Amino acid sequence: MSTARIPPIQCLLTFEALARLRSVTQASEELCVTPSAVSHRVRQLEQIIGTKLFGRADFSLTTEGSEYLAHVREGLSTLQKFPSSSSSAAPGKRKLRLALTPTFARSVVIPRLREFTEAYPEIDLTMQVTIPLLDVVAEDADLTVRFGAGRYADLEYVCLAKDVVTPMASPAFVREHGPFEVAQDLVSQPLLRSPLEPWRTWFAAHRLDWPEPVDGSQFNDIGLMCDAAAAGMGIALVRLKLGAPWLENGSLVRLGSSEVFTGNVPSPHAHYLCWRTGMMDRWECAAFAEWLKQVLA
Repeated sequence: MSTARIPPIQCLLTFEALARLRSVTQASEELCVTPSAVSHRVRQLEQIIGTKLFGRADFSLTTEGSEYLAHVREGLSTLQKFPSSSSSAAPGKRKLRLALTPTFARSVVIPRLREFTEAYPEIDLTMQVTIPLLDVVAEDADLTVRFGAGRYADLEYVCLAKDVVTPMASPAFVREHGPFEVAQDLVSQPLLRSPLEPWRTWFAAHRLDWPEPVDGSQFNDIGLMCDAAAAGMGIALVRLKLGAPWLENGSLVRLGSSEVFTGNVPSPHAHYLCWRTGMMDRWECAAFAEWLKQVLA
């Protein structure tokens, strides 16, 4: 058996506890983890061994689950017979190195990352920043999130999330310069610029034959552009998923209430999870990839 396919001990312990107790809540209390961690571990175990272990919502085992449980209990029993002389030492950790675009990390990953670390405490994360579109990445990263058109040579990748763009500004800016009811209301307004989100996408969707703005403040990071818009510097064109933290705390609002401004305009780019061939054979890489896809589902 390949060592890459041996499930982590935490997944096996969680499966045994859930099969015995038939309750996510009781299993989480016994293992001192959250209920979501129990669900994540069982799902990861099923992915690794390629078998569905539980058949129904009452956590009754499938035929394969019953057979596997017998092997798991036998293995755990064997391990318990050989206690380590250094049993107080911390178990070995699996290292997972991630390279993420800055605003995607801050807006999407970090607010939910505790859920992953609680589900997989045996994984130590190292997070680094990449620069979108310029393909400036950390060469030693195991998994990389890139933003672009989705053409990456010598890498395997999957599209994580497409999104729509919409103009946003601070409430004070809207009160001073609004109301914004039709697209032409943006004439002579300060439009914040970024090569990551060209205005021509929004212009074309609204049948405006306007050139890409060449004047005004420009940013190579969407988060910085959102901060500038929140400070009243102008109007930013932002993807909804990335702009969510600013919308939620009220520092930015979407312009207008009509279909003109609230209609969905697809961004020409998307976020992609990239990895070198063979990297997904490592269970910690597969676990993070599965978790991230679920977060963005």
